[in-house]
Amino acid sequence: MSQTTLEERNAIQASVRSLMDDRNTEADVRRVMETTEGHDPAVWAQLVELGLTGLVIAPEFGGAGLGPVELELVMEETGAALLASPLLSSSVLAAGLLAAANDAAVNKRLLPAMAAGKTIATVAMTGDAGTWTADGVAVSARADGDKWLLDGRANYVTHAQLADVLLVLARTPAGIRIFEVAAKAAGVAISPLPTFDRTLRLARIDFAGVAATPVGTAGWPAAEAALQLVLVALAGEQAGGARRMFEKTVDYAKTRIQFGRAIGSFQAIKHMAADLLIEVESATSAARAAATALDAAGEGSNEPADAAVHLAAFACADAYTTVTATAVQMHGGIAFTWEHPAHLYLRRARAQAQLFGAPAYHRERFLTALGA
Repeated sequence: MSQTTLEERNAIQASVRSLMDDRNTEADVRRVMETTEGHDPAVWAQLVELGLTGLVIAPEFGGAGLGPVELELVMEETGAALLASPLLSSSVLAAGLLAAANDAAVNKRLLPAMAAGKTIATVAMTGDAGTWTADGVAVSARADGDKWLLDGRANYVTHAQLADVLLVLARTPAGIRIFEVAAKAAGVAISPLPTFDRTLRLARIDFAGVAATPVGTAGWPAAEAALQLVLVALAGEQAGGARRMFEKTVDYAKTRIQFGRAIGSFQAIKHMAADLLIEVESATSAARAAATALDAAGEGSNEPADAAVHLAAFACADAYTTVTATAVQMHGGIAFTWEHPAHLYLRRARAQAQLFGAPAYHRERFLTALGA
């Protein structure tokens, strides 16, 4: 179970909120999303200073050794601020995969630099189908003497353009395994993909006889564990983004005058706002419950976290989409302009609803976890 107190968790969340308010304003988001890299190295350095790049990395490798509960709170704040960075890719998904694979030599070599923010890693997991399941793995690995070579394509890889290290799921005659590849290795071709959310960077990676190093022997079970961690983090981002857009909408309803009175005084607007508040609170509860369940499962609880994690995955995705779409309606015409931030949140909500599995997929996994 989480070893931090409520006071300590509140302090962590407040420090991240302060950083986002100071260094990741709407103007900063708009500036960064127009760059090729899609992130601000200066903000990344601040994340390193706060210890966020090593938040879930074990202390023996230079990390903070915290867990899903603290991670979810941090991601609520980054999501509220629309942070564009490889934090989710490197410090959550890749770090989680390495921890689950439990290869001592690889972890000793990679994790300290990742915790220090000097190395950025990402995970190439799914192929063109984008299913985020074992069936979706499209890269194959073949032995060549004492070496391994990778061939095939991985798609929808987050922040691959920034990565120094690629962790690749690939099929072998003995099943799926994890491999480490240098992002600039011979035979690796990284192609940026267009995205609806301009703060998100996705890429397609083609492998042609690429030399690779095996990472542990856990294979797909390690990928499942990493996916659970990143889904909790993503749910936190979605809950945080939904809350921030709700707050902006309520503030607007208090100040926008129509027919001689604030539009927030109209019953229809009040009802819409009340419905959105339910969505926001439900999403926050689901995300935090999933974090708590995953934390307990990691400490040997007999209650698996599958149901809670997949519930949060679809509930937070649906809530974020609903809140942002309704917020545009409540704002009226101004929300359709490029200058207003509403579309930035709507784009983020729509994109994240498909990242690491669509809501329909997570509903099926939730029902399966319940034995339905």
